[in-house]
Amino acid sequence: MYIGIDLGGTNIAIGIVDDNAKIIIKGSTPTFNERNYQEIVKDMADLSMELINKAGLKVEDIKAIGVGSPGSIDAKNGIVVYANNLLFNNVPLREELNKYFDIPVAVENDANAAALGEYKATGVESECFVAITLGTGVGSGIVIDGKIFRGFNGAGGELGHTTLVADGVLCTCGRKGCWEAYAAVTALIRQTKVAIEKHPESLMNEIVKKNGGEVSGRTAFDAAKQGDKVAQTVVDQYVKYVADGVTNVINTFQPETLVIGGGISREGEYLVNPVRQYCEKYSYTKGTLPETKIQAATLLNDAGIVGAAFAAKELIG
Repeated sequence: MYIGIDLGGTNIAIGIVDDNAKIIIKGSTPTFNERNYQEIVKDMADLSMELINKAGLKVEDIKAIGVGSPGSIDAKNGIVVYANNLLFNNVPLREELNKYFDIPVAVENDANAAALGEYKATGVESECFVAITLGTGVGSGIVIDGKIFRGFNGAGGELGHTTLVADGVLCTCGRKGCWEAYAAVTALIRQTKVAIEKHPESLMNEIVKKNGGEVSGRTAFDAAKQGDKVAQTVVDQYVKYVADGVTNVINTFQPETLVIGGGISREGEYLVNPVRQYCEKYSYTKGTLPETKIQAATLLNDAGIVGAAFAAKELIG
């Protein structure tokens, strides 16, 4: 058994995972990200112990702990170098968790952990596997020959920060025109709001009112499915942004499998199929060689837990 911890800016999700990538038990607790790392790690340890007891296990049954954390990670030394949505700056996460559990602790970037989780669930036969997560940003992870690709300094695989539009929309990283600035769900929400302002007659307005005035990533998709032409224009443009970036990824890595995750991936084939069609039309190979298999992620919110657990398993060999 392994413990997988998905550390987010809002919630900490933890699960006990077996050798077959099955989550035996899981739970979550708020992060309260304004706190210092010692308090956050204590909550991680307390919830982990609670789950061990609820599962009828002993600490000795847990072979290792894995943590998927946002930010820049020194995986070798178990340190979160910097995470901008947590007050983490050179945080010795492994060392701190070892105060509670005297077992090996792996620390991995959260997008890398999610990619490893999806790989274990869907892409074990793939020599090259890429997972894209569409959420607040565009997260990504690359698995080659069963191992996470990290680059020489641990910061590799940040595909969301490749340029899609030169001198385009300002990204949170400080650069203009990043793929993330167009294909993240936050970008879709921004695009939806602009369309609603220009077209008050759109069905999207009614959906927003029923949703308490909140525009979500689903707003345009829900209206488009009901035949709203303005919403369909928003969806089509968003899908093109996603697909254009995915095409870049395929041209660069030629992965056997690429999965699209994040909450918006619940749209399933309504999102994935047009992305697939675009890539088939515009990828460099254009059908002259075997094509990348593009599909929706299967683990969704559990990918980080499973991936963190398998990062822990990888650590101990």
